[in-house]
Amino acid sequence: MANSDVERGGKNSSSRINHNNNSSAVSPFYVETGDKQWTSWLIPMFVIANVAVFVITMYVNNCPHNNNNTSAFQSAFQSQGVIHLLANMLSLVFIGIRLEQQFGFVRVGTVYLVSGLGGSILSALFIQHNISVGASGALFGLLGAMLSELLTNWTIYANKAAALLTLVVIIAINLAVGILPHVDNFAHIGGFLTGFLLGFVLLLRPQFGWSERQHLPAHARVKSKHKAYQYGLWLAAMVLLIVG
Repeated sequence: MANSDVERGGKNSSSRINHNNNSSAVSPFYVETGDKQWTSWLIPMFVIANVAVFVITMYVNNCPHNNNNTSAFQSAFQSQGVIHLLANMLSLVFIGIRLEQQFGFVRVGTVYLVSGLGGSILSALFIQHNISVGASGALFGLLGAMLSELLTNWTIYANKAAALLTLVVIIAINLAVGILPHVDNFAHIGGFLTGFLLGFVLLLRPQFGWSERQHLPAHARVKSKHKAYQYGLWLAAMVLLIVG
């Protein structure tokens, strides 16, 4: 599970933050404890799968001379050209590994695959007679999940502006790649919206002070694990996912 958060300004917070600064697995954007983090292995496997499917597809279909239809599942692992593949993989590594280290492979894998499916569904609704590819639909799902994670866990971020700027730059780069031939921006949008909603549901983190409850005096008032707005966003996102 994700690491618990520490109270800003607590007597042990500075030593914990210094400990985290020495760890390569820690994001510079928020404060957290030095508890054990997940080891990222699923995202590297997704990168390998994307590259393998790209190479196999190019070979089997004798690309770029021929094009064949692909399934919704396959499109989550396909890219259009080396530039598109490179942009996808760099963004996947940058965003995906950080998310997997903090939230584990089950939740991040769910976001990736369901977002890829959501992007393919939206693409199928709007592009019915043209061939398109869109591994970035699943990638945009991770970007959407990272944005909703930033919003729902707003109080734990020490540098909110830097976190937002990083997301905006990565999203802009991937949207720019979307102008390449046969790259499916409908899949981008569908994946982003799906991941955005899933982030509110799957990527909640406890508020400050929750992890310190065991050290508080018996008469001290214990904070709830999550804030009221987090529960509200969780409920709204769940309803939209079910209805959509």
